[in-house]
Amino acid sequence: MDKKENTSNVYYPAVWISDVHLGYKDCQANYLLDFLNRIDCGTLYLVGDIVDLWSMKRQFYWHQSHYEVLASIQRKAQSGTRVIYIPGNHDETFRYYVNNTLFGVEVHQQFIHTTAANKRFLLLHGDDFDSATRYNKFISLVGDAGYDLLLFLNRWTNRTRRLFGGHYWSLASWIKARVHKAREAIEAFEKAAVHEAKRQGVDGIICGHIHHPQLKVVDGIVYCNDGDWIENCTALVENDNGRIELIHWSEKQTVLESADITDLQDTKSAA
Repeated sequence: MDKKENTSNVYYPAVWISDVHLGYKDCQANYLLDFLNRIDCGTLYLVGDIVDLWSMKRQFYWHQSHYEVLASIQRKAQSGTRVIYIPGNHDETFRYYVNNTLFGVEVHQQFIHTTAANKRFLLLHGDDFDSATRYNKFISLVGDAGYDLLLFLNRWTNRTRRLFGGHYWSLASWIKARVHKAREAIEAFEKAAVHEAKRQGVDGIICGHIHHPQLKVVDGIVYCNDGDWIENCTALVENDNGRIELIHWSEKQTVLESADITDLQDTKSAA
């Protein structure tokens, strides 16, 4: 798709979202639906954990807004947006369909995206790195008692904030950022991701999984984590000039980080 479908929408050549967890009660589906309805893109990447099959096996939950998110994605696929789905661990059942197309959506285990600045990014969900980190022993399961408590507090904090006119704020992320073991796990994950990008000879890596949005350059590799739609309500977007941005989308829309990757040195020989 070379042109915008809707001239009132913002157009991006590429958009990345992951860790939506449709079917889980704390999914912020309304914010994601607003985001999807107000942007057009050439390629929409779904970087895993879009549907939370683990949660639905424990307790079935499906709000109308969750259906509407899937319907919005399907409309984009039907209208010319290339939609590429990289299943994660919570929707790993769809890994049986890798290298196939389902309802106009391509399913891949990994994928290489080349930006307008001719930089190559490895795309994967990120659960591949659990064995190299402590993450899988800390909060790897949405539904774990400790994580459920964080999200319970997050839910009620934001209900109270809305009563007083405040916008969405992630208490869960604020708490995690101050827990030493959580910071260690995140750092180990990032190190493993950068190592894999170097091994595959690409310029950067885009993943999700740990619900910690980030955009930074590490050892000449652009590390991008698109975050999630439970705690942070974040996505990655590519602008026409190849610049990558990490954006937050709730009642308030904010560019959290931006990276001009056009001047990066070629890392293909650094594998």
